[in-house]
Amino acid sequence: MLLLDDTALACLLKRETTAALSVGSGPDRPGRMTSVAMRARRSGTICGTEEAARMFALLGCAADIAAESGTRVRPGDLLIAARGPAEALVRAAQAVQTLLEWASGVADSAARIVQAVRRANPAVAVACPRKAIPGARPLALKAVAAGGAAIHPALQPDAALVLAECRALGGAETLTDRIAGRRLAAPAARVAVEVRDRDEALEAAGFGADILLLTRMAPDAVAATLRALGPGWPGEVLAAGPIPAEAAPAYATSGIHALVTSAPYHALPAEIELVYEAG
Repeated sequence: MLLLDDTALACLLKRETTAALSVGSGPDRPGRMTSVAMRARRSGTICGTEEAARMFALLGCAADIAAESGTRVRPGDLLIAARGPAEALVRAAQAVQTLLEWASGVADSAARIVQAVRRANPAVAVACPRKAIPGARPLALKAVAAGGAAIHPALQPDAALVLAECRALGGAETLTDRIAGRRLAAPAARVAVEVRDRDEALEAAGFGADILLLTRMAPDAVAATLRALGPGWPGEVLAAGPIPAEAAPAYATSGIHALVTSAPYHALPAEIELVYEAG
């Protein structure tokens, strides 16, 4: 499903120009037609080919998608091919390459985290926060979904979140008031509380939180918090932070119900090769 509309895609195309390149029709070759094939340079999960096809179309080029978002590809696999007037094609291809490489880097990072968690503990869900890079949120959310991660707080659509910052505005008294206020406003909703250490987690649980979001805590600290809560605590525990695939198994086996990671948003871009052919 496309998440970026034509207005957003047109803005990306406006930033590209072939004026400084020796590309175009030229006075002696009006409307010269050219084709381009975009291929993966390394294995990974692809995202953004649907937007890529629209970007080519907006500049009058025809495109064929070979790998839809979420597809796992190998080096040399064709992602998308396009054909059109040389100047328009090259202009679109420059923007398309950037979009595909960034989105696919995010998608592949999410996919590797999901795979690492599933191998360690299939019962643990993986999600990414809505708080993504400014200006890139729609594409970022599509990319993590293409990698198999959910979008937080979709894991708890019925929950109301109390941020950790509430303590700076009034401490425990404010926390109890916030929890009570949430329950009064929406009796059927569960209350999620963001915490930063074991003591805050135990405090929030004691005040009636249904869900604890353990933020930027090390795996051993998360495990210690779960032990302190005890097996009889009926709520859910989520670990959150920029958690990479390498650290994901330690969190997945700590006793949590879900892992919420922002790491994919800062992943290295994928590498995509462009091969042009005139005529």
